[in-house]
Amino acid sequence: MQKSAQLPQSAQSVSSPEKPHALCPWWLGYILASPVRKLLQNPQKLLAGHVRPGMIVLEPGPGMGFFTLELARRVGTSGRVIAVDIQLQMLEGLRRRAARAGVLENIELRQARPESLGLSDLEGAVDFTLAVAMVHEMPSAEWFFRQAAYVSKPGARLLLVEPKGHVSVSHFENELRAAHDVGFIAVESEPVRRSHSALLERAKG
Repeated sequence: MQKSAQLPQSAQSVSSPEKPHALCPWWLGYILASPVRKLLQNPQKLLAGHVRPGMIVLEPGPGMGFFTLELARRVGTSGRVIAVDIQLQMLEGLRRRAARAGVLENIELRQARPESLGLSDLEGAVDFTLAVAMVHEMPSAEWFFRQAAYVSKPGARLLLVEPKGHVSVSHFENELRAAHDVGFIAVESEPVRRSHSALLERAKG
């Protein structure tokens, strides 16, 4: 797994008045990757129109690849999906599933650290970020969005999805404010069942 230098300090040391939720236990990754989940969130439908061949896509908190496999198919061999998770068991499960699906060569697996997602070599490189049910697990929304902004190209988009069962309306609004503060603009609503969701775009100017 590739390791990266740390981001500039300004992109890391951001405190939050709210404590993050506990991490999803790694063994739940098998359940979250179940085909039954497609009844609520179908990766093909969710990603339609967002991801094209040749794109560089960032997926923090991919679990065992419920969305990752579809992302990898869409970017093709000319693109790359950068899947970042702090839990090694999740990444190993994702590696096995991607190999079976024949898309492992399109995916780069990275293990995050508590202080950084380890993306400093990707400044301005990412075309699209998929952030599903994971921002509320980060040290703070500000901490995450500063790193997402650092790696995003001008005009790059970020699809933010948070589960209503874990994230309140006010907490989601705080996440949107944190995204706006570092240059992400809400461009349209992305309705996702039983979730708060928004499509954001990195400011071009």
